[in-house]
Amino acid sequence: MPYLPRAFALPAILAGAMLVGAAPAAAQAPLGEAELATFVPSKTPNSDKIDYSIWDEAMKNIVVSMGPSLRESAPRPDPSFGTRRQYGHVSRYRLEGTRVMFSFLDTDVIASFTEYRKDLENTANIVDIQSLSRNEQLAYWINLHNVALVEQIANAWPVRQPKDIMIDGVPLDEARFITVEGIKLSPRDIREKIVYRHWKDPAVIYGFWRGEIGGPSLQREAFNADNVGRLLIRGAADFINSLRGTQDLGDRLQVSELYKEAAPYYFPNFEADLRAHLTRYADEPTAALLARTSGADPVIAEHDIADLEGGAREPTYSNITSNGQSVSFRIPQSMAALLKERETKFQEIIRQGRTGTVTFSNIDLPGDPEDKGEVE
Repeated sequence: MPYLPRAFALPAILAGAMLVGAAPAAAQAPLGEAELATFVPSKTPNSDKIDYSIWDEAMKNIVVSMGPSLRESAPRPDPSFGTRRQYGHVSRYRLEGTRVMFSFLDTDVIASFTEYRKDLENTANIVDIQSLSRNEQLAYWINLHNVALVEQIANAWPVRQPKDIMIDGVPLDEARFITVEGIKLSPRDIREKIVYRHWKDPAVIYGFWRGEIGGPSLQREAFNADNVGRLLIRGAADFINSLRGTQDLGDRLQVSELYKEAAPYYFPNFEADLRAHLTRYADEPTAALLARTSGADPVIAEHDIADLEGGAREPTYSNITSNGQSVSFRIPQSMAALLKERETKFQEIIRQGRTGTVTFSNIDLPGDPEDKGEVE
């Protein structure tokens, strides 16, 4: 049966909008094996399902795609008009991935994120998460992780880098503010102690959003048992075939620092295992990059927040125009400039004929096993 956490209301401005010195970290005891055993997937899964349509609606309204990477560094933007201060994003990766519209969220919407995260936590008191199908479990953990990140970053915004956010003196990624079946978990615990430990496919890396430009994209739809495999493939291809995932320095291959974090689980023979993984999703330019380089240095990083405004409120605004006509909606100049860069990039994508991708998944063929769509 489906289980549906409570809805949260989105402000009208979000409906279809924008389509064009920290404190010392407090010590935390490591999770014990007895606690972690709670989350071991059952070998006899049931057919229960969780309905994430509410989160799906939210993602479609607050997440903006910057489109596929052109493998070109974005140039440094000009300072905002009338000031020498640089507002907005200056990252060379700013035209890759997705952005969250944090600056448009009011207090009620932000509070609803907390409610929704608590509803997802409580769902584990209603259904036996470990007895769901593996795809249902995976979708649950990815959604819970990403809801929690969106919630905490929204609460802290404006902030330049999510890694600067502290919860009771503990960095956001390490803070155990998520409670499932009475056990307190951090975002990192969910990734490493639960998902990385029990899922063999490294594609799961790309489901987890970090709130940073340098990380995997936040998808514009919620994960569920039916789409989790497809969304992970999409996330893997988007990240691997971008500058924030792979690039070269001379004849050396440089890769995201996130692969170092995942290495103990998926890439024990780091260079060989990682290159085999990258090759699986590489497009033609990335395949050529892999062929002409050696090594695999995990040094690419960009910790700036993955929002539209750069984590700081700008005092100067621009009117938005549509078809040459001014409309009654004003946004910061730096955001207007970023969206203009985005539009120029999309025009180049169209010029190159890269207008979209087609992914085939869950197509039943004679002789296919019943669990063929399951993420291992």
